[in-house]
Amino acid sequence: MPFKEKSAWIMAFLLTALGIAYFYAVTSIWSESGQLAAPMAPLLIAYTASLIALAVVGHIAIAVVTPKDANASTDERERRIFERAGHRSSYFIAAGLLLSLGHYLYFRNGDLLFYAVFASLMLGQIMEYVFQIVFFRSTV
Repeated sequence: MPFKEKSAWIMAFLLTALGIAYFYAVTSIWSESGQLAAPMAPLLIAYTASLIALAVVGHIAIAVVTPKDANASTDERERRIFERAGHRSSYFIAAGLLLSLGHYLYFRNGDLLFYAVFASLMLGQIMEYVFQIVFFRSTV
Protein backbone atom coordinates (compact mmCIF):
# COMPACT_ATOMS: atom_id res chain seq x y z
CA MET A 1 0.00 0.00 0.00
CA PRO A 2 1.52 3.36 -1.01
CA PHE A 3 2.28 5.96 1.65
CA LYS A 4 -0.28 8.38 0.21
CA GLU A 5 -3.00 5.74 0.39
CA LYS A 6 -2.13 5.12 4.04
CA SER A 7 -2.32 8.87 4.56
CA ALA A 8 -5.76 8.95 2.95
CA TRP A 9 -6.95 6.15 5.27
CA ILE A 10 -5.69 8.04 8.32
CA MET A 11 -7.30 11.31 7.28
CA ALA A 12 -10.61 9.74 6.26
CA PHE A 13 -10.81 7.95 9.60
CA LEU A 14 -9.83 11.01 11.64
CA LEU A 15 -12.20 13.37 9.84
CA THR A 16 -15.06 10.91 10.21
CA ALA A 17 -14.42 10.11 13.87
CA LEU A 18 -13.79 13.69 14.94
CA GLY A 19 -16.71 14.95 12.84
CA ILE A 20 -19.02 12.50 14.58
CA ALA A 21 -17.64 13.58 17.96
CA TYR A 22 -18.06 17.26 17.10
CA PHE A 23 -21.65 16.91 15.95
CA TYR A 24 -22.44 14.63 18.88
CA ALA A 25 -21.30 17.41 21.22
CA VAL A 26 -23.41 19.96 19.32
CA THR A 27 -26.52 17.76 19.40
CA SER A 28 -25.97 17.01 23.11
CA ILE A 29 -25.93 20.72 23.88
CA TRP A 30 -28.98 21.15 21.64
CA SER A 31 -30.95 18.41 23.43
CA GLU A 32 -30.02 19.73 26.88
CA SER A 33 -30.92 23.34 26.17
CA GLY A 34 -33.81 22.74 23.81
CA GLN A 35 -32.39 25.10 21.20
CA LEU A 36 -29.57 24.97 18.71
CA ALA A 37 -26.42 26.46 20.22
CA ALA A 38 -24.49 29.08 18.35
CA PRO A 39 -21.15 27.85 17.00
CA MET A 40 -18.66 27.79 19.86
CA ALA A 41 -15.02 28.72 19.31
CA PRO A 42 -13.69 26.41 22.07
CA LEU A 43 -15.40 23.40 20.48
CA LEU A 44 -14.09 24.32 17.03
CA ILE A 45 -10.60 24.88 18.41
CA ALA A 46 -10.69 21.50 20.17
CA TYR A 47 -11.84 19.82 16.94
CA THR A 48 -9.11 21.49 14.90
CA ALA A 49 -6.33 20.90 17.44
CA SER A 50 -7.33 17.24 17.81
CA LEU A 51 -7.39 16.76 14.06
CA ILE A 52 -3.96 18.35 13.62
CA ALA A 53 -2.37 16.48 16.53
CA LEU A 54 -3.77 13.08 15.57
CA ALA A 55 -2.92 13.60 11.89
CA VAL A 56 0.68 14.46 12.78
CA VAL A 57 0.98 11.42 15.05
CA GLY A 58 -0.58 9.15 12.42
CA HIS A 59 1.66 10.40 9.65
CA ILE A 60 4.76 10.15 11.81
CA ALA A 61 3.81 6.56 12.62
CA ILE A 62 3.46 5.53 8.97
CA ALA A 63 6.62 7.45 8.05
CA VAL A 64 8.58 5.57 10.72
CA VAL A 65 7.27 2.24 9.46
CA THR A 66 7.96 3.03 5.78
CA PRO A 67 10.51 5.85 5.57
CA LYS A 68 11.39 5.16 1.93
CA ASP A 69 7.76 5.60 0.84
CA ALA A 70 7.34 8.71 2.98
CA ASN A 71 10.13 10.51 1.14
CA ALA A 72 9.09 9.39 -2.35
CA SER A 73 7.93 12.08 -4.73
CA THR A 74 4.44 12.02 -6.19
CA ASP A 75 4.36 10.15 -9.47
CA GLU A 76 2.09 10.76 -12.45
CA ARG A 77 -0.40 8.07 -11.41
CA GLU A 78 -0.76 9.58 -7.94
CA ARG A 79 -1.20 13.08 -9.36
CA ARG A 80 -3.99 11.79 -11.57
CA ILE A 81 -5.62 10.06 -8.58
CA PHE A 82 -5.52 13.29 -6.56
CA GLU A 83 -7.00 15.28 -9.45
CA ARG A 84 -9.85 12.81 -10.00
CA ALA A 85 -10.58 12.53 -6.26
CA GLY A 86 -10.62 16.32 -5.85
CA HIS A 87 -12.88 16.73 -8.84
CA ARG A 88 -15.39 14.14 -7.69
CA SER A 89 -15.44 15.33 -4.09
CA SER A 90 -16.21 18.87 -5.25
CA TYR A 91 -19.68 17.68 -6.23
CA PHE A 92 -20.35 16.71 -2.63
CA ILE A 93 -19.21 20.11 -1.41
CA ALA A 94 -21.30 21.93 -4.01
CA ALA A 95 -24.41 19.87 -3.31
CA GLY A 96 -24.03 20.31 0.43
CA LEU A 97 -23.55 24.06 0.12
CA LEU A 98 -26.54 24.45 -2.19
CA LEU A 99 -28.72 22.41 0.16
CA SER A 100 -27.44 24.46 3.11
CA LEU A 101 -28.28 27.73 1.39
CA GLY A 102 -31.71 26.45 0.38
CA HIS A 103 -32.32 25.32 3.94
CA TYR A 104 -31.34 28.77 5.18
CA LEU A 105 -33.78 30.45 2.79
CA TYR A 106 -36.57 28.37 4.27
CA PHE A 107 -35.68 28.36 8.00
CA ARG A 108 -33.64 31.60 8.33
CA ASN A 109 -31.38 30.14 11.01
CA GLY A 110 -27.77 31.32 10.71
CA ASP A 111 -26.49 28.89 13.33
CA LEU A 112 -27.96 25.97 11.43
CA LEU A 113 -26.47 27.38 8.22
CA PHE A 114 -23.02 27.37 9.85
CA TYR A 115 -23.35 23.73 10.95
CA ALA A 116 -24.72 22.65 7.57
CA VAL A 117 -21.89 24.36 5.67
CA PHE A 118 -19.31 22.96 8.09
CA ALA A 119 -20.75 19.46 7.65
CA SER A 120 -20.73 19.90 3.87
CA LEU A 121 -17.06 20.87 3.90
CA MET A 122 -16.21 17.95 6.17
CA LEU A 123 -18.15 15.51 4.00
CA GLY A 124 -16.46 16.83 0.87
CA GLN A 125 -13.01 16.34 2.38
CA ILE A 126 -13.89 12.87 3.65
CA MET A 127 -15.15 11.95 0.20
CA GLU A 128 -11.91 13.19 -1.37
CA TYR A 129 -9.96 10.76 0.78
CA VAL A 130 -12.46 7.97 0.09
CA PHE A 131 -12.11 8.55 -3.65
CA GLN A 132 -8.31 8.54 -3.31
CA ILE A 133 -8.51 5.16 -1.56
CA VAL A 134 -10.86 3.78 -4.20
CA PHE A 135 -8.68 5.05 -7.04
CA PHE A 136 -5.49 3.71 -5.45
CA ARG A 137 -7.18 0.34 -5.07
CA SER A 138 -8.57 0.25 -8.60
CA THR A 139 -5.30 1.20 -10.32
CA VAL A 140 -3.02 -1.24 -8.50
